Amino acid sequence: MDPYELVTRNTVEVVTDEELRALIDRPVKRVYTGYEPSGEIHLGHMVTVNKLMDLQKAGFHVTVLIADLHAFLNRKGTMEEIREIAEYNRRCFEGLGLVGADYVLGSDVQLTPEYELSVLKLSQAITLNRAKRSMDEVGRQMENPTVSQMVYPIMQMVDIATLKVDAALGGIDQRKIHMLAREHLPSIGYPAPVCIHTPIISGLDGKKMSSSAGNVISVADSGEDIRQKMKKAFCPPEVENNPVLQILQYHVFPRAGAVTIRRPAKFGGDREFTVYEDLERAYAAGEIHALDLKSAAADHLIDILAPVYDYVCSR
Repeated sequence: MDPYELVTRNTVEVVTDEELRALIDRPVKRVYTGYEPSGEIHLGHMVTVNKLMDLQKAGFHVTVLIADLHAFLNRKGTMEEIREIAEYNRRCFEGLGLVGADYVLGSDVQLTPEYELSVLKLSQAITLNRAKRSMDEVGRQMENPTVSQMVYPIMQMVDIATLKVDAALGGIDQRKIHMLAREHLPSIGYPAPVCIHTPIISGLDGKKMSSSAGNVISVADSGEDIRQKMKKAFCPPEVENNPVLQILQYHVFPRAGAVTIRRPAKFGGDREFTVYEDLERAYAAGEIHALDLKSAAADHLIDILAPVYDYVCSR
């Protein structure tokens, strides 16, 4: 797989494609993603983790911002609680294989006079309406937002300049914040970043993924927990918004390279797929039963996540 194909697989948008192609050709290129330390790392986070690993393979230097101050501004707990979770989250990312990256704690770089002055400069240029709209997808209780949540997207923009990265990676819910960065960072002397967006996958019940809703698989779940959760997963005959197919597409194929559907001979025997689209077509045509699909997803996930469970839970 060539670097461009590797970087763009399983993404929903690149802004802009021309800029990304030029960036890939540069000898030194840097990308970052920020994560709020607010609880368990689950399959939703793992979509961008997988993409960061793709970017590493394509020659990018990766920085992971563990955004403790952002979590505090977004009302995710006290600073003491958040910092404890931040360390746990970092171990989860390393257990997933994201090694060789720079892990930066937000409060270590965001409390300097230079950083704060950049935040204040950008706050003069961005209206409250733009700031609120940029937070609608990522903020907590946005029907009654606080001033702190209006500061959040501006800080995220300054993070890009402070970390000196060329590209910002995030879920498509980050798009409005990233577009603000592209528009306004040149005003403080920093070029507009390339923005790479990944999809937001469904929870196991087919609804919005949320730890509080209990519809997630944590990367530190045991094999038994994963198997039990997958048995109960929503798996309609349709391929759209099918969480089991999404797990196979975004997590299993990028890491395992192939998927084996194991079945007794009387039900057609085992089938191996090396391309996700072939598996999707076979399922849509009724050639694969939902129970067999869920079992295959569970088997592969257990193999993929076993190192995380061992790494995180053994410490």
